[in-house]
Amino acid sequence: QVQLVESGGGLVQAGGSLRLSCAASGRTFSSYAMGWFRQAPGKEREFVAAIKWTGSRTYYADSVKGRFTISRDNAKNTIYLQMNSLRPEDTAVYYCNIKVDRDYWGQGTQVTVSS
Repeated sequence: QVQLVESGGGLVQAGGSLRLSCAASGRTFSSYAMGWFRQAPGKEREFVAAIKWTGSRTYYADSVKGRFTISRDNAKNTIYLQMNSLRPEDTAVYYCNIKVDRDYWGQGTQVTVSS
């Protein structure tokens, strides 16, 4: 079993910054990457960013590239999402994700960006 615990969501003003954290526990050794997805009101879940465990390769959705930065701390089995220049359209529930034998998801953390 894999458990993902997220933190860092909240309310922020447009143009501001926020950092999300996701700590993974359990049998995650076979995974090769972790990432973030988000789901805005009335929309389907969409990919945001991902990072490889064995290197520094990162991937970003076009909508966040240049504003968001994903990083990792291998010793803590934790990934982070630094979100800068936040926009109201970034408002969503953000979910941590890891693929092992199947996809595992965190509980989600609400990010609200005010105009």
